[in-house]
Amino acid sequence: MTHRIPGLSRRTLTVAVTGLSALTLLSSTSVHAAGSVPGDERAAPPPRPTTALETGAAAYMDAVRGDRRLLRDFFRRLPKGGELHNHLSGAVRTEYLIELAAEDGLCVDTATMTAVAPPCGAGTRPAADARTDRAFHDAIVRAWSMQDFPPGGNGHDHFFDAFGKFGEVTWRHRGKLLAQVANDVATQNQFYLETMVSPASDGAKNLATEVGWDADLARLHGKLTAGGKLDELVAEARKEADDADAEFRAAARCDSGSPQPACRLPVRWISQVSRGSSPERVFTQMALGMRLAERDPRFVAVNLVQPEDWDSSLAHYSLQMRMLNHLRGVYPKAHVTLHAGELWPGLVKPEHLKSHIKEAVDVARAERIGHGVDLVHEDDWQRTARTMAEREIAVEVPFTSNAQILGVRGDSHPFRTYRAHGVPVVLATDDPGISRIDISHEYQYAAATYGLTYPELKDLARASLEYAFLPGASLWRGNPTRDGYRTTAACRSARPGAADPGPACRRLLDTSPKAAAQWRQETAFRRFEQTVATGL
Repeated sequence: MTHRIPGLSRRTLTVAVTGLSALTLLSSTSVHAAGSVPGDERAAPPPRPTTALETGAAAYMDAVRGDRRLLRDFFRRLPKGGELHNHLSGAVRTEYLIELAAEDGLCVDTATMTAVAPPCGAGTRPAADARTDRAFHDAIVRAWSMQDFPPGGNGHDHFFDAFGKFGEVTWRHRGKLLAQVANDVATQNQFYLETMVSPASDGAKNLATEVGWDADLARLHGKLTAGGKLDELVAEARKEADDADAEFRAAARCDSGSPQPACRLPVRWISQVSRGSSPERVFTQMALGMRLAERDPRFVAVNLVQPEDWDSSLAHYSLQMRMLNHLRGVYPKAHVTLHAGELWPGLVKPEHLKSHIKEAVDVARAERIGHGVDLVHEDDWQRTARTMAEREIAVEVPFTSNAQILGVRGDSHPFRTYRAHGVPVVLATDDPGISRIDISHEYQYAAATYGLTYPELKDLARASLEYAFLPGASLWRGNPTRDGYRTTAACRSARPGAADPGPACRRLLDTSPKAAAQWRQETAFRRFEQTVATGL
């Protein structure tokens, strides 16, 4: 069934289609020019050929640029791939966190607006008061998120402090948090979610304290595994995941007659490592996360979290890259994606801007980079960018959090530089609950700020599934960032997203979760383009 798009006449659409070639040329030319980087001969690739349906969707996007409501609706309904850079606790809507705090009988310290365990003593109020006291409710929202934060304020500290303020809420209900976040991802027309949590956090801390530090990393790993100690942590983490799965299924009503959209969404966990902790705790969390990724298909990778600019993070950064390098040899099947280059001049001394992305790529052999904002401030950054392009190491770009935490936006952001060098780019939200945004906002921002065409937005969405840690072969062949999105041999004769892909392609879709998710997105693209291209 198709539905007419309100507020757009067929005549308006026809005029937009007629003028599309000039609009597309203008947009492509401006992006190409901006993508040329001083001191490097590379430039953005030329625009790819477009289909008739893509042309119609592009015309519609151009036609509604001046209508905030219709443009927002366009980006909401646009299929947007997968969410690859997402911290579960920071992704949850703040209003839901407040409701969970009320349900659990938690209290709020009125001086710091921090959730604390009951009973509610002097200087605290029951979180349940926020249900009836709007001023109290709004004060919590402002403390636990970036809501109403002044543009000239210290967004970095306020952003990271929020996690500690609502931390007493989030550790109790991983499954409920996942149900809310996964529902949001699914209703944003995304097809996959990777989200970060800290498995068996207390157990990892205790084991690290018991084992202590040893600069010989092989010997340190041996101490962790001796007597089955690390395996006990793995079992604890898997039990946590089992409990979260059960709570998730109940909260999302997956076993009822009216399951929520979250129930249909493939979800994988990324194990967080607290980079500001002691070296022995960091190594223990890394080993646990990578061992989990090889033993439980729900877990796929490890990532380092906490501010990269903290003194402890800066002091131990190179050591942590060497830790990952060692563990990659022990756990070759585990994936690694790293927050790296979430730095900016003035936040740290110049010497700390020289090599973080480079070390993440060359030493830790990361498969994706999160943020990567300080790229052009690093030594020999062009070589790092070329390496990322050659290895197809994607950069995860959350525009809003980069602006809120670092004050980096627009032309200051290396978005165009990465694209000009052929580095895969995927858009992400980071902590949409704290940032008060969604993935549609990030796509709309990218289109408006960098003059992206509809086909470019479509390929950004495709990239977020291509570079996901979903198992199985891809629907696309070769290096799609460099060569374009061309179907693999098994599906070469099938139209992407068609109802009948043919026997060979069907076998691929049945055996590869990655290709299956990509095919679902192509089906959604076709429906979306048919709807907007006809104005119905």
